[in-house]
Amino acid sequence: MAAQAQSNDVLKAVAAALDISFYRAVNTDVAAHLGPVTHYCRKGWREGRDPAPWFSVAHYLETNPDVRKARVEPFAHYLLRGRWEGREIAPSTRRFAYFRQVDWAPRLLVSPPDPVLSASPFGVTRAPPIPPSQQRIAVAAEFDTGFYCAANPDVVAANHDPLDHFMQAGWREGRDPHPGFSVRDYLETNPDVANSGLNPFAHFVIAGRQEGRAPRHQLGFRYDVIAKATPPEVRLREAERQARRIATSPPARLAAGLRSAVTGLKRLHLTFSHDDYVAHFGGVQLCLRRESERVRSLGYDHLHLFPANPWPTVRVAGDPGALGVLLNGQSLGTFLHGAVLQALTAVRRNAAQGSASLAIHSLLGHAAEEVIALAQASGVSEGYFWLHDFASLCAGVHLLRNDVQDCAAPPPTSAACGVCGYGPLRARHLDAHRRLFEALSLTVVAPAQTTLDLWLARADAPVAGTRVVPHARLEPREAAMSDPPHSAFHVAFLGMPVALKGWGVFKALAEAFAADPRYQFTHLGGQADPSAPVRFHRVVLSETEPKAMQDHLEALDVDAALIWPLCQETFSFTAYEAAAAGAAVITGPDSGNVAAFARDPSRGRVLLDERALMVAFASGEICELSRNRRSARPSNLIYSGMTGDLLAERSA
Repeated sequence: MAAQAQSNDVLKAVAAALDISFYRAVNTDVAAHLGPVTHYCRKGWREGRDPAPWFSVAHYLETNPDVRKARVEPFAHYLLRGRWEGREIAPSTRRFAYFRQVDWAPRLLVSPPDPVLSASPFGVTRAPPIPPSQQRIAVAAEFDTGFYCAANPDVVAANHDPLDHFMQAGWREGRDPHPGFSVRDYLETNPDVANSGLNPFAHFVIAGRQEGRAPRHQLGFRYDVIAKATPPEVRLREAERQARRIATSPPARLAAGLRSAVTGLKRLHLTFSHDDYVAHFGGVQLCLRRESERVRSLGYDHLHLFPANPWPTVRVAGDPGALGVLLNGQSLGTFLHGAVLQALTAVRRNAAQGSASLAIHSLLGHAAEEVIALAQASGVSEGYFWLHDFASLCAGVHLLRNDVQDCAAPPPTSAACGVCGYGPLRARHLDAHRRLFEALSLTVVAPAQTTLDLWLARADAPVAGTRVVPHARLEPREAAMSDPPHSAFHVAFLGMPVALKGWGVFKALAEAFAADPRYQFTHLGGQADPSAPVRFHRVVLSETEPKAMQDHLEALDVDAALIWPLCQETFSFTAYEAAAAGAAVITGPDSGNVAAFARDPSRGRVLLDERALMVAFASGEICELSRNRRSARPSNLIYSGMTGDLLAERSA
């Protein structure tokens, strides 16, 4: 019984103080079904795994031979007895791996937090609970029902009372009660509250605010990106798992489908990308839709191949994987590479006198050897390679170190790659693309000169040629735009509210100036962020409404669009849509094509950094970009036919 009680004390002590986020981040091999506390207590400490950034298992055992000899779990020993005995501890050597690439890392927790356990070395105690009735009254006084419903449509759909749901289950699921309060942040920064089992919002309203506790951290959205990120290796393993579960279609169905092509594949345009451009909608998909229309107008059959499930990287020999097949925009099914190769070889053999062309839009989810074999089976040895992103330089296709900081693709052996989660996977991308360029004569096509310049400076693959072909161009319209009826400077964010596209920057700006009558903030996109103090208009581009974004910008008299991506954009449709609607583009210097576009004073402004952005709004200087002061004029947006235009040019 005594041993059992001691074991329970150890488990309670570890559960109270183990840093779950840290443990998961630095131990990505730990099975998801085995919780961090359980894993650490069973075998983690024996393997030298540290439970928190401020505690080193190896150091504690090394400096305390009595603990090591007794084979006692060191973390609980320190919490329950060692700290009262004045025993020395040292921070984990893995703490920098956890907080790397974040400029505020030195200020993060690298020493023990204020004690969350009792002063007694003989057990663990918890803070006395606040009666449930008192908690509910306190929460109800500040609970934002409208926000909770907007952020949790499943609660509304299930016809739950929002307050009841939050009190009973919502806070335990990490759902926030108010746009100014974060359940996750509060529990993370207040371990005593987390250990008490109290509703964190109730604690904040009743006691935390008076104690000076913050309702959410002030570390910025980049911290959230890192804290919530799934390691690339984990995403890769999940893609492999999904690939093994995909059912494929009978090969005979593919052969019959290919034979039914308009030209019988005698005139074939073969393309590869990362997904089904018909089922999904985005920049690359729009490009492929336009390319398909253009090549078919030239008398080609368009055969498009894509991985049947999403992949975060290229595939390599031995990786499972099936291909989705589209013929002239119609799905033929899902097939293994061998079946596609066999059917394509047979049909093209009967069309030997025909012509074929090739365009590679993305190698994600493809194996280089398979792409080479399929191109050769089609009778093509040359083609075009489009730079929609920088996947040909790194598995981090946006060249963002740990998804938050522009890296500009340093040498693969650099220290910068060594501290990035994408570093271990970079070689597979460089090798795959090098083999592709060595086997096929490929012309690299970039949508902007800045994109091509960066790629040429970093790539080492043999290139047959290069071209710059913008995805769209502006053609001035004659009619001048009317003066907007509003007096406030109207700023908009365009697209999905994701960190990559700069949503965190826009949200911080809107929060800082929400009460300033000089400004109005609007979000135009497919999904709202209820926590942001902005007006939201649902805008989704489609085949029937390709100009939806431009039309809304004009109708709302938006003065400027904040386009502040964290990465160097290869091409920004939203920048062109904003300019076509007469809105100015505000961006930073590291936004690639966006910065190059906005450096033209008639189109917008490039600011030095996020601090300069805040200063420009605080001073009111940014209002110089209003429609009235710029005499804004609209333009027509003319889209490229992509590879179709290049084929037409070649045959002219």
